Amino acid sequence: MDSMSVIQTKEGVAPVRKRGISGSTLKIIAIITMLTDHIGAVVVLGFLRHAWYGRWLVILYYVMRLLIGRIAFPIFCFLLVEGFIHTRNVVKYALRLFAFALISEIPFNLAFEGKLFAPEYQNVFFTLFIGLLVMMAYRGIAEKLKAAVWIKLILYIVALGAGMGLAFCLKTDYDAIGVGCIMALYIFRKNKAAQITAGCAGFFASCFFTGGSELTAPLAFIPIAFYNGERGLRIKYFFYLFYPLHLLILYFIVYFLGLI
Repeated sequence: MDSMSVIQTKEGVAPVRKRGISGSTLKIIAIITMLTDHIGAVVVLGFLRHAWYGRWLVILYYVMRLLIGRIAFPIFCFLLVEGFIHTRNVVKYALRLFAFALISEIPFNLAFEGKLFAPEYQNVFFTLFIGLLVMMAYRGIAEKLKAAVWIKLILYIVALGAGMGLAFCLKTDYDAIGVGCIMALYIFRKNKAAQITAGCAGFFASCFFTGGSELTAPLAFIPIAFYNGERGLRIKYFFYLFYPLHLLILYFIVYFLGLI
């Protein structure tokens, strides 16, 4: 998406960039905070498990994971909603997410579990993919189904419940909470203030199910509030490739350091 405005000059029409944060800048913020979170979860925790720690390392772990790391996922949820709204081919978008979910699973298992197969925990691409499927269902119900409002409402609830249930059963990263927060951002997508409020409320409410680990997640909506609707740099595939590659690198780091 690129909603850059234009002005009329003597030479013709000239583009004017809006103030704020572009989609690519949001994505870079999410990637940096995700990397920080995963370094804490894989490398720093590896040192802690082997009793190579002092108070500073424990503090570093919590800063990286609970303060900085929680910012990433809400931004990815927001960008998923934006991508769904503006993509020209939603089926292709869904297939791409699913493909990288499969590609990323072994690197994810190696980094976080130290083994090739870990059916008890699946990577975040599966959560995003399920969230996308629920949005597709919502759009189909809204645009193609000729039915009373109350019937549509029931179907919305069924679709959401099915998506959250699937994420929970598959034990995807952020599981049902992740899908629920994606849908909160989608449902309130037409009003930025309401969308941010719903997102903050959703992640804050999730603290009751996660032991407070998502308490700082609403901080992600500060940069989201400055989103200007522009695409920015064309780095669509950067995150898709970065996700499995950085997990592999982190695994090899802890492997050669003897932390696994």
